[in-house]
Amino acid sequence: MEATPKELRIYVTEESREPFTEWMASLRDIKARAKIRVRLDRVSLGNFGDCHGVGEGVQELRIDYGPGYRVYFGQDGAAIVLLLCGGDKSTQVKDIDTAKRYWNEYRRRP
Repeated sequence: MEATPKELRIYVTEESREPFTEWMASLRDIKARAKIRVRLDRVSLGNFGDCHGVGEGVQELRIDYGPGYRVYFGQDGAAIVLLLCGGDKSTQVKDIDTAKRYWNEYRRRP
């Protein structure tokens, strides 16, 4: 089975914030940022790797580096991956709740 390319988009809140972009910019570990970008490049090629659902249509990408970085996203149709937010193992429960809220807000939009 061949992987299907995906278009990565960044979720924008109703207040015009980009939580995923803000989280990436807040990471001081340059190597971590690079590893996350490489992982997202693979996702754009359709290769999700270590990924699983966390409920309500939200998926979690696990990056095995440092404190266990996580990227949360939803899929809008077959071709769009919407990056919602990120975090690490220590903030996982809160991040999952936040990602679900963002995803539900996005799906309610016209």
